[in-house]
Amino acid sequence: METTRHFVATVYVVNDGATALHEHDKLDMWLPPGGHLDRDELPHEAAIREAREETGLDISLLASADGPESETASQLPQPRQFLLEDINVTPEGVGHQHVDFVYYGEATHRDITPSPGEQDAADWEWFEPADLRARADELADDVVEVGLDAIEAVDGSR
Repeated sequence: METTRHFVATVYVVNDGATALHEHDKLDMWLPPGGHLDRDELPHEAAIREAREETGLDISLLASADGPESETASQLPQPRQFLLEDINVTPEGVGHQHVDFVYYGEATHRDITPSPGEQDAADWEWFEPADLRARADELADDVVEVGLDAIEAVDGSR
């Protein structure tokens, strides 16, 4: 079986010690904002765009772009996680995977107002660390672990 891979960007949006997750309609699981990279888009640009479209929040990425520069090369903001995610698994194998650039971002408020065509604001919740731990049975292990790390990283960067 041939595996199809798509590049995606995800951002754990943090405000005041909590991260925003929504119950994804198609995947039936709690996830942060994110989606496929557009053809002409860099990963960090996709993360910012997806957060804006899905939540209405303008975010600041917690991402370093330190490193060598030249006339023909420049550093991109580094994702905090870089994951390979199985999306379509059958007895024959993995049919579809996402190569996910995972960023952490900070929002200045919690008022979620998705763009038209996105999931409703009512589908979103702010999860504090205690909520992530208490609801671990309904959240994917990586969502709990990365959500906790994002909150700690953003809160610790102030």
